[in-house]
Parts: sequence; C-alpha cells; structure tokens
Amino acid sequence: MTDTKAGGWHIGVIGGSGLHGGIDLDEAQEIEVASAFGQPSGPVRTGLLEGRRFTFIARHGAGHAIPPGEVNYRANIDALKRCGVTDVLALSAIGSLREEMAPGHYVAVDQFIDRTQGRENSFFGPGMVAHVSLADPVCPRLSGLAVAAARTAGGTVHEGGCYVAMEGPQFSTRAESRMYRGWGGDVIGMTAMPEARLAREAELPYALLGMVTDWDSWRDEEAGVEASQILEVIAANVALAHETLRAFAAALPKARKASPIDTALDHAIITDPAMRSPQLRAKLGAVAGRVLG
Repeated sequence: MTDTKAGGWHIGVIGGSGLHGGIDLDEAQEIEVASAFGQPSGPVRTGLLEGRRFTFIARHGAGHAIPPGEVNYRANIDALKRCGVTDVLALSAIGSLREEMAPGHYVAVDQFIDRTQGRENSFFGPGMVAHVSLADPVCPRLSGLAVAAARTAGGTVHEGGCYVAMEGPQFSTRAESRMYRGWGGDVIGMTAMPEARLAREAELPYALLGMVTDWDSWRDEEAGVEASQILEVIAANVALAHETLRAFAAALPKARKASPIDTALDHAIITDPAMRSPQLRAKLGAVAGRVLG
C-alpha cells in the first residue's frame, strides 16, 4: 500500500448535530465509499476548501437518523482512510461540566474517559491482535491548529479538556453528572469514543473541537438538559463553526510534516505473522496496509 500522507494535507471532518453542514467546497463531489467493516453513516462529500482537500462525513447520517450507539464508527474511519485522508478533525456538540466552559464556547479536547458499552472499538481482533498507545489520544499539532482557527473566527476557546464519553442516548442523571465532575471530566458527549480509538488504529492524527451547548445536569439551579436547547445553541453558532473551518483550512502549513501518529502501528501488531487471519488481513487493507504489506 502506498503512503497516502506523502503529498500533503487531506483533512477528514466528522461532523455531528449539524456543525459541519452547509460548507461550500470547490470541485465538490458526493461519493459512496464501501467499507470492509459495514455501512458508513452515509456518503462522503469531498472538495477543496481554501485550496486544501477536505472530505466530510456526517456522523449521524442524513437527517440525524443514527443514534450514538448505532453509529458504525469503524466503517466511518475506514471510509475516510480509503479516501486518502491524512488527519481527522471531529466536530461535536458537548455538555459542560465546568462553570468556565459556557454554552457557545469551544473546547479542544485532549483526554477521554470512556463509559461507552458494547460498541465495536477496534479494527483488530481474533487472528490479528494489536495494541496501540492511547496515552495521548489527541494530536497536539492538529488540535493547536483548530484552537487557533476558532480564535481567528472570533470564538471563545478552551485549550484542553477531558471528555467523558457516555453511552446515551439519554442524558445524564444529576448524580451521574456530579460523579463525572468528581472524576475530572470537563465536558461530556456520546460520540468521541470509540471514534478516537479507531482513528489511532488507522494511524490518523485526530483532534476534537467540541461546541458547548448545555450544562449537562450538575447545576441545581438549572433545569435538566433538553435536546431542543442543544439545537438552539447549535443553530445560533453554525456560522462560527463554518468560519472556524475556513480559518483552519487557510492556516494549514503548506507542507505536512510527518506525525508520530502516522506510524502508530509500527510495533502494535503482536500476532505471529504465521498465525494472522487472512480474512482479517484483507479487511485491514486500508487501515493497516502500510505495515501488513
């Protein structure tokens, strides 16, 4: 498999809750991409933004029809990898667990606590065992570029934050919300895991820029979060999200220098080559073809 990262930037954008829609791309195309891991959330939309290649996929599908626990995260990441994406910027609506992170603010997440259950969280498995490092799950270079872009667009941005990934689809109880605060969580959402895990296995640098839409349920003086409230905040800030993406594209360095994440699988696959499953090897062609040959 050829190194798709040798040429330059190709940004994959995974958008949720309407944050990525409506971006005008030059030379735009909508393409159905088949994945060895099932059906992605929908077609990808690819084109040029400020002269740079961007490929978008709607995490929840057209019309937000796929709930968080049913998103085929493996197929989405695999599809982006097959498109030649070099880096992934995730956009998400998030709840705040901290007073200073108010609705309308951005948070560039740098850590995760994974509370999801029953989701396919690895491309690997019986017949091909791999263990990637996830100590630092977010690419600092990509995240820094996203922070700078959001500030250029006029947004209030918090650089760093721990994202609690909950299963959903219901929102937290007040007891859960307070517990997550006690654990050191700063924001909460339902989709960043296993998305970030899978991006690392696919050797794709990943950053998450979350838009705070609510206070979750820890503030006694606030009513519990409602979906309508989230949608109102998103609608009021869509223009800011679009300007952030444009600023991000415009500020990308001319040349993409190699990232350590580009070679995350170099020492991760521990199954003896003679014992590796040919069926799984074939499925992993896009994700791990660089190391499997």
